[in-house]
Amino acid sequence: MNTPITQLTGEQQVRARPLLGTMVEIAASGAEGCVTPAIAQAFAAIAEVQALMSYQDPASDLSHINQYAFEEPVAVHAHTWQVLRAAGELSEASDGLFDITIAPTLTRLGFLPRHAHFPRASRHGDWRHVALLPGQRVQFLRRVRIDLSGIAKGYAVDLAIRALQAAGMQSGRVNAGGDLRVFGATGQALHVRAPQAPTLAIPLGQISNGAAATSAAYFTQRRHAQRTVTPLIHPHTHTASASARSVTVLAPDCMHADALTKIVHADPALATPILQRYQARALIVEHDPASGGCRIFDSAATSACPLSGSLPPAGERDEVSLRMFKVALSPSSLPQAGERDEVSLREGSVELA
Repeated sequence: MNTPITQLTGEQQVRARPLLGTMVEIAASGAEGCVTPAIAQAFAAIAEVQALMSYQDPASDLSHINQYAFEEPVAVHAHTWQVLRAAGELSEASDGLFDITIAPTLTRLGFLPRHAHFPRASRHGDWRHVALLPGQRVQFLRRVRIDLSGIAKGYAVDLAIRALQAAGMQSGRVNAGGDLRVFGATGQALHVRAPQAPTLAIPLGQISNGAAATSAAYFTQRRHAQRTVTPLIHPHTHTASASARSVTVLAPDCMHADALTKIVHADPALATPILQRYQARALIVEHDPASGGCRIFDSAATSACPLSGSLPPAGERDEVSLRMFKVALSPSSLPQAGERDEVSLREGSVELA
């Protein structure tokens, strides 16, 4: 399904820059002389989100919240407020399966840095103890600590798309290492990495005028206390997911797609009505030991069969053939590492993390 990019009049450019802890690629098509400043504005929007919501930067809004919000309300930027409000809505809709107060667990496991000036967090706090007050102010009702990395990157992608549209671009694409959004007449082929063989890419289909976000742990897992852990934390148990699955969510905007991947990871069965509420669709990729390939589960294939925590065994696959299919992995039939960069520019193929 690698449909070439629709040919447009005017100028087309692709630029990349390290931001948000990954390499961000922005592509745009528009009138001659307008594309370069439009892409610059899009990168500036992403850089602003990074400055406001970085856990690592002591000068960020997020660091000020974590340091002072239990003692007194902290005023924040409008972008930070929007992300916090969306996070609260998602937490309520998922009964806490999305929870920004997992920062202490991520710190304990080594995925976030320790800040000596942050107060010690309570073990009994959660998303309900993050109060949003009038005047774009935030206050903690208990000593919690928050991290916005599970939603802020998607919001940054949305802001970059908004910047391209405001600059009059005919079409555009922003890909931030697993968080993708496109608009205009360009259709992009969507690929994800195979969970058990991340050097291989699996084609999932085509995306246009929408967003996709993928969460997986093949490059982020690490050793802790003699076991392998991932940054995918179940908020109810505060344990790291050991699942080797990859979750991709398609949604109208990237902020919700980004956050919804964490809900699907935490509990695929409970995620089904939440996906429907946000007009989203989940694709779960898991290793199939029987074939050596992958099993792909599609939440949108039938509403009568919700997502489940484990995919059906072989004997039951005929009944669910509409919502699951297998992909055989063959290095000779998929683009190799050296070829994928060329393919991505020539055919508009986008590979998600």
